[in-house]
Amino acid sequence: MVSQRGLDVLRVIVQDYVASREPVGSKSIVDRHSFGVSAATIRNDMALLEEEELIVAPHTSSGRVPTDKGYRVFVNQLADLRPLTPAQRQAIEEFLGASVDLDDVLARTVRLLSQLTHQVALVQYPSLSTSHVRHIELVPLGSTRVMSVFIADSGRVEQRMLDLPSPVDEAFLADVRARLNSTLGGLGLAEATTRLISFSEQFATPRHPLVDQISSSLIEQIGANRADKLVMAGTANLVRTEEDFSGSIFPVLEAIEEQVTLLRLFGEMAADQNGISASIGRENAEFGLGETSVLTSGYAASGGSLARIGVLGPLRMDYSNNMAAVRAVARYLTRLLGEE
Repeated sequence: MVSQRGLDVLRVIVQDYVASREPVGSKSIVDRHSFGVSAATIRNDMALLEEEELIVAPHTSSGRVPTDKGYRVFVNQLADLRPLTPAQRQAIEEFLGASVDLDDVLARTVRLLSQLTHQVALVQYPSLSTSHVRHIELVPLGSTRVMSVFIADSGRVEQRMLDLPSPVDEAFLADVRARLNSTLGGLGLAEATTRLISFSEQFATPRHPLVDQISSSLIEQIGANRADKLVMAGTANLVRTEEDFSGSIFPVLEAIEEQVTLLRLFGEMAADQNGISASIGRENAEFGLGETSVLTSGYAASGGSLARIGVLGPLRMDYSNNMAAVRAVARYLTRLLGEE
């Protein structure tokens, strides 16, 4: 059983090691922190921490570094997250507030979060499995060319160009657009797809081939977006911390390219009292990420769709700052998308 002072010693070992990447010894703890006890007492505390497999000696020096288990205990004890500075909060609002659509919002989000944390930033697109049709637009670009735009209530926008076999007038396109929105507006995606299969029956027989082409395009647009997707930024940050990985960094780089694997990991992470999920070291081994930590938080898009945002990096990371950044960006993303 680790005492409260032992947990405090573990906390400063994690913090000092994260800051310096140098093993932490009892003398440096006494010199840098106000424990009010001797170095011998701190050594005893460190011995108990080592018995509990929370710290380990990386070589023959007297210094110790945290283990996977030690990082986990540290994160579990991290009740207070370091607040972001006013400048950081202003940067979030200004940078994300300039976004023009969902794709731009998420691309900006991962770029910003990567800059705030110096880790790989990941954001999951809002799931369309619970999304509904908000609006469909047909924009004439010529006598035989039309842009089909599908908009979900999650904010997702998908557009395609259609080359029609014969000229079509704007009045007819306006009629098709009106009937599409009347028929599909507010429906879930599965039901909307079913309705589109027979949608052309609302028109005269000679118009069926043309309307079927528009319907087929919309079915493909819906289907193309139903799969979960991730946006990622900051992979170069992993390379900059390559010395934190015991072997080659390439298996980690290969693992994070597998979106299905990352999405499965996201789905298995449970949130703590701060709304943050953390998966550390060996907890990620089955995903090929056993030397990394992943921190995530949930965000909500308009329409109630839920998704995750987070960072991935080496075990030696600034957990307090990174967790605060993930939580702050997730909350702002929820507000921003909820206003759309």
